[in-house]
Amino acid sequence: METYHQKRYEQFNIDCAFVQDNFSHSTHGILRGLHYQLQYPQAKLVQAIHGSIFDVAVDIRQGSPTFGKWVGAHISDKNRRQIFVPKGFAHGFCVLSKTADILYKCTDFYAPDDEEGILWSDPGIDIDWPVTDPLLSDKDSKYPCLKDVPRENLPKY
Repeated sequence: METYHQKRYEQFNIDCAFVQDNFSHSTHGILRGLHYQLQYPQAKLVQAIHGSIFDVAVDIRQGSPTFGKWVGAHISDKNRRQIFVPKGFAHGFCVLSKTADILYKCTDFYAPDDEEGILWSDPGIDIDWPVTDPLLSDKDSKYPCLKDVPRENLPKY
């Protein structure tokens, strides 16, 4: 299976340079996100190489006509779908299978001190997650709602 072909992605205006690949292993019910980097924003190309996840991207760019809107996709090793998360979007996923291995390409390097987040259950965004009581990290459970994030902590459109 071919998982990335630069010329094919350029046909869909995905013409960024990926500089880092990340691997994540999670178990059923885990929800990660919604994460973003402000000073070193990352576009991501996400795929599940084992298992099944529901993957979400939320537009958090100030001034964007789709600010606060989200898209989600079920991606798995069976359907071989991928999701592209542009710069300026918050990203998260939840694991639907017993375990899941996720591989994602990034356009900038991970900068732990630059990581920001939005609360996964923000009622103003109203993501239709396919889980009701997910397992969260302490960090992910304490992020603010989008309306409470200072504007200087959000990317610009």
